Amino acid sequence: MTRRSGKSDLADLEARIGHAFTDRALLEEALTHTSMARPADGRIVNYQRLEFLGDRVLGLMAADALFHRFPDSKEGELSRRLSELVRRETCAQVAENWDVGPHILFGPGVARTASRANRSILADICESVIGAVYVDGGFEAAQAVVEAGFRDALDGSARARRDPKTALQEWIQGRGGEPPHYALIERSGPEHAPCFTIEVIGDGFSPVRGTGTSKRAAEQDAAEKALVSLGLRKEEARV
Repeated sequence: MTRRSGKSDLADLEARIGHAFTDRALLEEALTHTSMARPADGRIVNYQRLEFLGDRVLGLMAADALFHRFPDSKEGELSRRLSELVRRETCAQVAENWDVGPHILFGPGVARTASRANRSILADICESVIGAVYVDGGFEAAQAVVEAGFRDALDGSARARRDPKTALQEWIQGRGGEPPHYALIERSGPEHAPCFTIEVIGDGFSPVRGTGTSKRAAEQDAAEKALVSLGLRKEEARV
């Protein structure tokens, strides 16, 4: 039988998130996976509704932070910064930094170890926690959590680095080539933790494969590896 984390554990988590909940049930809901069965009255008690809200709150908070941090940036540049800041890979990293994994509540039959390391689920939890903070504490509380949790990403956004797919396409087309082609090679893993392998083919480099928990993530990984192979980017250390 699965049980929730104790109050002291949630207090530690609240400290890492940067918000002490007035209604801790909101935090518990934000940590409840969809595999949990509904109670007899049919109430929705998993993180999906809070994730929906948190996605929009994060977008607003991130846009607000970028608007004030880069007063001389044009709309296109701000959009690129925002895309990098709120992408699911970034959200998953923030959730890892909060160490939410041990607190996620799964239903019976789910491989908990694999699920708690699933970056797609971690990204969902990050957004649901932000949604819960917004409901519990309002705009200023959510803004403080986003600015603290995404500080490294905000600082990194100063480079306004294009996403790998865009950067690779611009490099190829700048040399007169056709846009690169992405092909699905393999989909493996269980439904709740899929792994996609994508191969990118383009003018000027040998085919490169990437992996990810979604097709988009795998395409970005393949494009990033292609850029590294071309010497256009340095390979980042992976934990």
